[in-house]
Amino acid sequence: MRKLTDKFKGFLDLFLKSSCPLCQRPAQDLLCQYCHRQLQRCELTKVSRRSANEPVFVWGIYGGALKRAIAVMKYENHPQLAQPLGHWMGEAWLKSPISTESRLTVVPIPMHLKKLKERGFNQAELLAKSFCEVTGLPAQPQGLERVRQTEAQFGLSASERQQNVADAFSLGKAFRHRHPQGSVLLLDDIYTTGSTVRAAAQTLRSANIPVCGIVALAAPQQGDREI
Repeated sequence: MRKLTDKFKGFLDLFLKSSCPLCQRPAQDLLCQYCHRQLQRCELTKVSRRSANEPVFVWGIYGGALKRAIAVMKYENHPQLAQPLGHWMGEAWLKSPISTESRLTVVPIPMHLKKLKERGFNQAELLAKSFCEVTGLPAQPQGLERVRQTEAQFGLSASERQQNVADAFSLGKAFRHRHPQGSVLLLDDIYTTGSTVRAAAQTLRSANIPVCGIVALAAPQQGDREI
């Protein structure tokens, strides 16, 4: 009888396991062990680079399992993937030399309201929430607004990307009423040419709000063709 009960329990546990959103294998947690390992292999050992004005902190290489995870999160309605990805970003950030500045406010790059309604969530905002759970930094998702709907940056040249996001942002209602104490750390899911975050940073600086840097989940390897 005991053996029969154990077999039934094993079958029930297998039946009730959730599926990994990346490969559909049974998973004890959100991700199966295989996809968890594949994602962590995407983490960069050198996570900092520099744009024209500010340091850029990047967690992983935009390719393989991480590229797949971002696509599944955004386009296959799996916003829960932002939690482990944001936590890993936060853990790596705390080990970085550029994490020492105090009085930072994390501001995710906003989506246009129309696109937000279509998708149902802003992945940058969800990543920022998880990132801040680990780092202890405050998040302000209403620091910026995207006031002009832009084309997808994919497939555009560097100059077209810059033109595409020109005047796309304004101060959000949180910063219109009260500027943050200290500097802003901008956060986005993918960093490519940097046109989007530079436009966002320029909006903040025009209002005399300093920007200390950019943190992104993924970027192409330096030397790769921009995507």
